[in-house]
Amino acid sequence: MAFAAVPFLHMDFLMPFCILPQIDSSMGFSIEHLEENGFSIIALKDDAGAEIHIIPTYGALLHAFIVPNGVGKLNVIDSYKDANDLNAGVAGSFKSVKLSPFACRIKDAQFSWQGKSYTMQKSPIHGLLYDQVFAITKEEVNDSYAEISLEHHYGGNDAGYPFPYSCEVQYRLLPDQTLQVTTAILNQHSEAIPLMDGWHPYFTTGTPVDQLELQFWSKEIVEFDEKLIPTGKVLPFDGFSQGKSLDGVSLDNSFLLDFNRQAPLCTLKDPVKGVQIEFFPDQTYPVLQVYTPPHRNSIAIENLTGAPNAFNNGMGLVTLEAGESMLFTTAVRVK
Repeated sequence: MAFAAVPFLHMDFLMPFCILPQIDSSMGFSIEHLEENGFSIIALKDDAGAEIHIIPTYGALLHAFIVPNGVGKLNVIDSYKDANDLNAGVAGSFKSVKLSPFACRIKDAQFSWQGKSYTMQKSPIHGLLYDQVFAITKEEVNDSYAEISLEHHYGGNDAGYPFPYSCEVQYRLLPDQTLQVTTAILNQHSEAIPLMDGWHPYFTTGTPVDQLELQFWSKEIVEFDEKLIPTGKVLPFDGFSQGKSLDGVSLDNSFLLDFNRQAPLCTLKDPVKGVQIEFFPDQTYPVLQVYTPPHRNSIAIENLTGAPNAFNNGMGLVTLEAGESMLFTTAVRVK
């Protein structure tokens, strides 16, 4: 899996890159700034009752995706009760934060790049930005969407990844309860840098995972060893093509998506509440990572550019030349 870089595009000029569902654009939108439970939240809203809540000061975290559900509202994001809960738990679960400049695991926190060896000082899992402050660079409301863009400039301060770059994340609330998430990475280093991109949302409908159904289009699964590190092999797999109950199913796996299939490429169904969550990644996110935590009250469904340990095994590793940038886009719709 190799990707070509594109000239840097600021989010002002960003257009949808993923294959989005057909949507009705005749809707009103708004943006509000809220203070709740110790969080400073930016809320994107539409007049049908959908809301997206983002916490810029902690990993550009998606705090809530709220949709009307019968006589009430349903938040399909398993997030944090308050600021104390977040501070105590984010380094364990990494729920809903930005994963950059790598996702999942780097074996022994070490990798080699252009003849040099590096050892991560901060964490060998889920990147360096998950707890960092993102600055608001743009807010926009029009007849078609509400969006916010957030940016973090990484200065290369971790000796294990001494490569400065900028990460800009755009959350865009579209009609029909659709959220589009686009990331732009700009290499500010003097040489090429290794890169992997992802996002780590945990989804919940309030129904236990054992009563949910999962379907996705994949022809291959990444083979892991006993420490959940890829062996370098991919194996044939289509076990969720027809949809499958998650009753008793434990997952912590990377699947290669089949983009020849019609979108959505992944669907999580709650037959109890009649809720369906659909995923529309573009081809820059060829890996679907699925994780069922032990509590089984939510499920992590992640769009990734590569497999775990990509810095060592090269599976989906992105090489970004000096001064170049790249866009990564996915969308989620709740029905």
